[in-house]
Order: sequence, then structure tokens, then C-alpha cells
Amino acid sequence: MVDSWERARHILRAAGLDPGSLAHLAPLTGGTYNTVEELRLTDGGRYVLKIPPAAAVPGMRHEKRLLAAEAEFYRSAARAGVPAPREVSAGEDYLLMTAVPGEPWDDTLTDAEHTALRTELGRQVARLHRVRGPGFGYPSGALGPLVPDWRTAFTTMFDAVLDDARRYGARLPRPVDAVARAAASAYGALDEVTDACLVHFDLWRGNILVDRTGGRARIGGLIDGERMFWGDPLADFVSLALLGDIRDDEAFLLGYREEGGRAGFGAPARLRLALYRAYLYLIMLTETVPRQAGEEQERWVRERVGPELVAALDEIEETSRSA
Repeated sequence: MVDSWERARHILRAAGLDPGSLAHLAPLTGGTYNTVEELRLTDGGRYVLKIPPAAAVPGMRHEKRLLAAEAEFYRSAARAGVPAPREVSAGEDYLLMTAVPGEPWDDTLTDAEHTALRTELGRQVARLHRVRGPGFGYPSGALGPLVPDWRTAFTTMFDAVLDDARRYGARLPRPVDAVARAAASAYGALDEVTDACLVHFDLWRGNILVDRTGGRARIGGLIDGERMFWGDPLADFVSLALLGDIRDDEAFLLGYREEGGRAGFGAPARLRLALYRAYLYLIMLTETVPRQAGEEQERWVRERVGPELVAALDEIEETSRSA
């Protein structure tokens, strides 16, 4: 059994911090893949340590070197001036980062606070999307090196999840081959994307921390950037409106456009957005198998996410026919 305290002290030493100053270590909940621990030092310093699962643990094809991608996201967020953890030290088997203030976004916000925060979030996401990458795809190299065009990158990403669905026998609302055919009918719309932008791709409320320590609710930080890739900024709109429609989020879109973000929803953009919805919901349905989700969680995903995948595929087929 791994001694978490000894492991944390070893990593603090590697980071140039005093291992003897470790005063508190506790697991952080909410994640579904990596082991996450909070470290507090005697001088008041707060850090978060992430450890990937053992190599023998089954996962999705794109779930390799996720911590390298997360570190890349935090470096990029710093360049964009967006609040996020700061990388302190990293290795093949860990990522040590600073802690950011706040708690996951929840339902305790007033309507006024919610509107103000969504507008602030829109501005921050627009700043993220100004960061350009050296190519398209996952920076971890999990699916191969970055490529010069978005269609090649995204179709590789989508095919990898389809392969996972077949390999794990995922319970999908449509046969895997039918999902593949529907998605392929929209791939031409991907050619409109020419800039490889920073995409977090996991900005649901649990990964947006709200800080109230200053008396006014503000965004303390965007966390868990391990799913990031270089691609179409429109892809971020899926998790930002998880199981919903970003076009209904007027406050977010106001902030996004005020900061210079482009958010048009013509036919090609709608096709791409439907593709990205299908991609995320396909991942959510498939990953329940290797993660051995409990019966209740598996049922929730099947009943809530399954229809959203069908709706995305229907929109792709209908829009493709009318284009």
C-alpha cells in the first residue's frame, strides 16, 4: 500500500519545498479518474497533488498522459491571464500545483450572482480561446502527434472513442456503426476551423470554483484541465452548457462576445457543435464501463446522457440533409 504522506514529502522535496513542513494531507473528492490530495504546509501554503491511476487500470484511449495535458492547460491559462492553478512540479507519475480559492459552483448563488458570474466566465473563456497551439489534437500525444488540420485531429479523436465503445461493449442508444455514419456526414464542416485554439472541454460547474472570501462572489479558478486539446473553441460550449444549449445562456455569450470571442450559430457552426456534443456524450456513455460505474450512476448516464446523444445525432442528420 502506498504511504500518501511519504509520497507527498518526496514530491515536495523534488519541488524544492521543505518536506518536513507538510502539516495536512487529505483526499479531495469529485474527481473520477486521478487520485487528488490537498497538501497544507506549516507556512500556510496550499497545494493540490494529482496522481494518475496505475497503468493496469483500464481507461479510454485518449486517457494517457492526462497530467501532461493538465499542466499545459495551466501554463496556457497563465499566459491568458485566466485564474487557474499554477504548476509547481510535474513528473510522469504526478502533478503538483497551487490551490486556488473557492468551492465548486452550486445552487446557492442568487440570480444576480449567477448572471454576473456567467458573464465573467464568458470573458475568461474568450481569453482562453485567444491562446494558439502548435497544431491540432491532444497535446499528451495519446492519439499521436499534433496535426496541421482540425478535420484530421477531430476524426481521429472521434474514431478512438468509437473504438473504445466497441471494445468495452458500451450500452449506446444507437449502434456504434450508426453513430459513426451520422458523425461522418458532418465532417466537412470541420474544414472551417483553421486556428488551433486552447479548449478546456470539461468546464461543467464542478470545475469552476466560486470564491466568496472578498464579500462578492467571483470565479476563483478554472480547474481540472486534463481533458484539454488544441482545436475549435466552439467545442468548449458543450460542457459549459452540459445537457443543455449554450445559445440559451445570454449572460455567458454577452461576456464572451465583449471579450472578443466569436460565437455565431450558422448552419456549419451548428453542425460542429452537434458533433462536439456527440463526442462528449459518447465519452460519458462509454467511460462508465472501464470505470465500473455503480448501477445508479450507470442508469443516470443512460437515461440523461443517452437521449442527448440521440438528439445531437438527429441534428447532424437533419442539418446535413438541408445544407
